Amino acid sequence: MTARPANAHQARLLRLLRDGGPNSRAQLGDQVDLSRSKLAVEVDRLLETGLVVADGLAASRGGRRSHNIRLAPALRFLGVDIGATSVDVAVTNAELEVLGHINQPMDVREGPVAVFEQVLAMAGKLRASGLAEGFDGAGIGVPGPVRFPEGVPVAPPIMPGWGGFPVREALSQELGCPVMVDNDVNLMAMGEQHAGVARSVGDFLCVKIGTGIGCGIVVGGEVHRGTTGSAGDIGHIQAVPEGRPCACGNRGCLEAHFSGAALARDATEAAQQGQSPELAARLAANGALSAVDVAAAAAAGDATALDLIREGGARTGQVIAALVSFFNPGLVVIGGGVTGLGHTLLAAIRTQVYRQSLPLATGNLPIVLGELGPTAGVIGAARLISDHLFSPA
Repeated sequence: MTARPANAHQARLLRLLRDGGPNSRAQLGDQVDLSRSKLAVEVDRLLETGLVVADGLAASRGGRRSHNIRLAPALRFLGVDIGATSVDVAVTNAELEVLGHINQPMDVREGPVAVFEQVLAMAGKLRASGLAEGFDGAGIGVPGPVRFPEGVPVAPPIMPGWGGFPVREALSQELGCPVMVDNDVNLMAMGEQHAGVARSVGDFLCVKIGTGIGCGIVVGGEVHRGTTGSAGDIGHIQAVPEGRPCACGNRGCLEAHFSGAALARDATEAAQQGQSPELAARLAANGALSAVDVAAAAAAGDATALDLIREGGARTGQVIAALVSFFNPGLVVIGGGVTGLGHTLLAAIRTQVYRQSLPLATGNLPIVLGELGPTAGVIGAARLISDHLFSPA
């Protein structure tokens, strides 16, 4: 993809076609503040660039029928969502529909070189399957703070060796296309906003509970990243005064007391101390425990597993309650690997938020699980790069 929109009107038209699919000139005219003649000029210029194509005759609205317009069907975006223990890579079309998706285990602590070798191999496998001849752009999510303008991780607590690594520059050279980089939870929020539970909401929080905990903040339909890109790093808000040591160097952080890693540690301790026969049996069979084991034990009615989930949900809800009182969102979305804990976790979070936040903030506040699961991040990554490419150069 070499062409870019020449002005804000063309950018707006491209995003409308991305988010709403093929549309007639008349329908596009209903959504933009342009005269019919100016709209015709901008659409014709976009047709000349090859970014959009004519797509059959539109339904009649009286008078001569116009053609539908759609984004070029050959456009392809690569979405990459790097987690602490796995990576998702997907190819989408210009409307951000996932055409192919691969998930593989991966340890982010192996460092950027090893991780990106795996990412490039996965992208190559998708390309070889015939889904894409090449990529017009790529969006990358990483599980740590990112200095957004440069696409560089900054002192990420669970990503040793990644601080200062030029992710955007390195991958752009390898893939031969523009690349944008962001924190993984921001991309989850963008994915749920585009195709998930937050489609009609302008102001919402998206909390990702996985190996770590983060929060995507969407204000007026746009992700709020803060001055330096670290907005939403709620896993390092103190939840327990003088509590456990955290990977960030402080004590009592929410992440140290409830996250995928903290839950696995607590479950292992409970199993070893004979508090849960169910968890002990799983530990003996597998050699280690994860949040998946805790979820399975809870589903089997194990009281210790249920207590671990409720306690963690209450601590998370305590932090979210403060955010709700401060931000007054229209929706709170809970996502990430630990959402396998399901409605027990959700109920504990809801109880704490509704109890602690003011009624004016919570009276009509839905707190829900995300709809998209592991595809939220890759759709958000494709959305990130398309936002960049569908902006005036």
